[in-house]
Amino acid sequence: MGKRNNVTEFVFWGLSQNLEVEEVCFVVFSFFYAVILLGNLLIMLTVYKGNLFKFPMYFFLGYLSFVDICYSSVTAPKMIVDLLAKRKTISYEGCMLQVFGVHFFGCTEIFILTVMAYDRYVAICKPLHYMTIMGPDRCNKMLLGTWVGGFPHSIIQVALIVQLPFCGPNEIDHYFCDVHPMLKLACTDTYVVGVVVTANSGTIALGSFVILIISYTVILVSLRKQSTDGRRKALSTCGSHIAVVIIFFGPCTFMYMRPDTTFSEDKMVAVFYTIITPMLNPLIYTMRNAEVKNAMKKLWGRKVFREANDK
Repeated sequence: MGKRNNVTEFVFWGLSQNLEVEEVCFVVFSFFYAVILLGNLLIMLTVYKGNLFKFPMYFFLGYLSFVDICYSSVTAPKMIVDLLAKRKTISYEGCMLQVFGVHFFGCTEIFILTVMAYDRYVAICKPLHYMTIMGPDRCNKMLLGTWVGGFPHSIIQVALIVQLPFCGPNEIDHYFCDVHPMLKLACTDTYVVGVVVTANSGTIALGSFVILIISYTVILVSLRKQSTDGRRKALSTCGSHIAVVIIFFGPCTFMYMRPDTTFSEDKMVAVFYTIITPMLNPLIYTMRNAEVKNAMKKLWGRKVFREANDK
């Protein structure tokens, strides 16, 4: 099969071709990205400074926030800059890096959400053995597993695209490089590659989603045996987890659990899981979680109070 031939860069169509819409989007998405950075950094600092990382749930929550920052940073800054650019281009190499980044951090996020569900399952269904099962060593191994697990998935996606020839049109109807839009540009039959891509992404997205749904169903059923106060606390924590899972997996499943086709709605769906979800995660976890809220109040309230006294 031939190589990429004469295409050295790709041109994005972006979110809109309307200049006024692009200017509004620039302001909105700049604000969203600032919220992603500040919100997730706040959670990471709270977990670290408040010594919450000793508890498995917050240990994983801190890393989820880190992955959210990395995940959104693969696409958001380029998209925001491009909103004011007349010609939105990306080099071939930059495009391949984006495909790798989106799938690496996206897949790692899926695995972290799965591990967090397992942590809640052990905490609620096997409370007496919780500290034994979720010891620091086990948590570190699980975390390493989420990163290691994301690597082969993303390498496969990139390897499938790199060997395709790109010799003609180089315009992508999207705001970042992803597998399905790239397959449309290849000047060869991509049916087999499309099937492998769908199988690769679909297995991870759907498989993890099913595991998560089963985990939370088991947790919710077992809550009937808990005291009223215990049930309320567990429901509050699990409620936030379930909300994040649905918000993230809904769009992901729509994008990757289908054959090699692209829809006009794809861009808006992609905005949801690359920008909206990383922005909502900190809000959902802090608003629904009393311990994180209390840790924030103690830490940041104390600092604000101390600074006010110093003045």
